[in-house]
Parts: sequence; C-alpha cells; structure tokens
Amino acid sequence: MSVLTDTFTIAGDVQIPKVAFGTWQIPDGSEAYDSVRTALDTGYRHIDTALAYGNEESVGRAVRDSGVDRDTIFITTKLPAEIKTADGARQAFEKSQSGLDLGVVDLYLIHAPWPWNAIGSDHRDGNIEVWKVFEELYSSGRARSIGVSNFDVDDLESLTAATDVVPHANQIRWFVGNTQDETTAWCQQRGVLVEGYSPLATGELLEGGKLDAIAKRVGRTPAQVALRYLLEKDVLPLPKSVTPERIRENADLDFTLDADAIVELDAIRD
Repeated sequence: MSVLTDTFTIAGDVQIPKVAFGTWQIPDGSEAYDSVRTALDTGYRHIDTALAYGNEESVGRAVRDSGVDRDTIFITTKLPAEIKTADGARQAFEKSQSGLDLGVVDLYLIHAPWPWNAIGSDHRDGNIEVWKVFEELYSSGRARSIGVSNFDVDDLESLTAATDVVPHANQIRWFVGNTQDETTAWCQQRGVLVEGYSPLATGELLEGGKLDAIAKRVGRTPAQVALRYLLEKDVLPLPKSVTPERIRENADLDFTLDADAIVELDAIRD
C-alpha cells in the first residue's frame, strides 16, 4: 500500500485518499492541466480545487484525459467564500459541477465562514442557509460528502447547533508550528476530518533549516518531514506544486517519524 492510496473514512463510508494534490494559485490552462496530469501519473488520487481558483475546467480535463478510472479519483471543490445565500450556493455548485464535468463531486466545502475581504465578520445566518443547501446536495447524492474550510470552533458550533449534518471535513491552514490545536481537537473528537492546506507554510518551513536535522536523521527531505508530520497527526495534507520533481517528492511519504522527531516538531512554534 502507498500513502497515496491509503484512505481516511468520512461520511460513514466514503473513502478519502490521505494525501491531496492542491491546486490553489495554479492558473487555468496548461499549468493547471499539466500539474494535475503529473500528480495523477505520480499516483495521487485526490485532487483539490475551488470555484475561486478559476481552474476547475483544466482540472476536470486533466482527470478525464488521464486514463485513470474516475471512480478511483477523489475530487474536492469549494463554494466561494462570499456566497452566503441558498440561491447563490445552488448556482455555484452547478457552475463547479459543469466546469469540472466529472459527475458527482466527492467533497464540497464552504470555502470560508466570511468573505475574504471581510475576514472575521459575522455570517452565521448565511452559513446556516448555505449549509442547508449542502445537506440537500449530500442527501441527493450530488455531493458524496460535505464540509467547511477555515472554520474555527465558534463557527463550527454555531453551524452544527442549527443544522442536521455535522461537516465531514474542515480544511484549515495547518503545518509544523501552526497546528490550530483547539479547532483540531474539536473536529477530531467529533469525527470531522481535519485537512491541512499550506502544509509547508507556503515554502517558509523549507527556509532557515528548522527541519534539516530531523530530515537528515530520517533520511528524508524537510518537505517530506513536514508533510509526514500531518499524517502522524491524522491530518490530511494538501501539498501544491507545479514542479514535477516536487510533486513526486511530496508524494513519497511512505515512512514514519519516531517519537523523538514528533516531540521536536511539536516544540516548533510559528
């Protein structure tokens, strides 16, 4: 078994591959297409995109052209953060599903609890309205699982108090030194899968040599140590790259970190 085909289980019986290939900031067109094709050729079976990324069409085309059985590929996409109405959510889902052209969406996420231009503002009522549409998509089978992104404990509690389906996943910024302990604990205690985006801190973790000694000791690269750390914590990493060598390096995670390494990594603070 490879870590790329190992899975977590969400939504009762949905198998979600433990490592996702992230496509944030990868432009639509050849860059998105080529990087997703490289990821699939490497063995990734979980591709993460979003309507806001503007690259769903290229992602979908890469999946269709890959020759890999669609049923073995897990596709995540997201509702734009500024959409907080039921009608807006339905229209955005239709747009994503049409753009991807891959049939059922495997995981559909609310991209954030507030619009990006008003971080921290209160949209609890809007999130509840949108989530009820997500529940419809889930119950109808158009989305195999549903979740949120960038939600903290307060966001999660207000949402779950007013709705029926507890989110199956919460995708948050999570990396060595920035482990969002309170949100992570809340989710894991309730069976909500935590997914970690920016697992290399957008490259910052690879600077300054913070991970070099551990990497040397275990015979791996700092990036591999950083990504493996998430898996050791039952957090799903979403590494992103457009460089074929990096895409392959980020997938080579079939090793474990010893207890000493975990203690050292736990002690690092952002």
